[in-house]
Amino acid sequence: MKFNEKAKIRLEHWIGHNEHHREDYVQFAEELENERKKASAEHIREMITLTDKTTACLKNALKALES
Repeated sequence: MKFNEKAKIRLEHWIGHNEHHREDYVQFAEELENERKKASAEHIREMITLTDKTTACLKNALKALES
């Protein structure tokens, strides 16, 4: 398998991994809020924002690899 093919597989895996974790983070933040743990929920929501940025970087890397 060529390097670009391996790199594409790795990037796609990481993107999917991040998106799956993001879903978990959103649910957990809601659970924290329901338990009146607002400060903790805010930290998880910040992590969601950072995860979105990370995923965007991975998607950009994938696009650049394919061009």
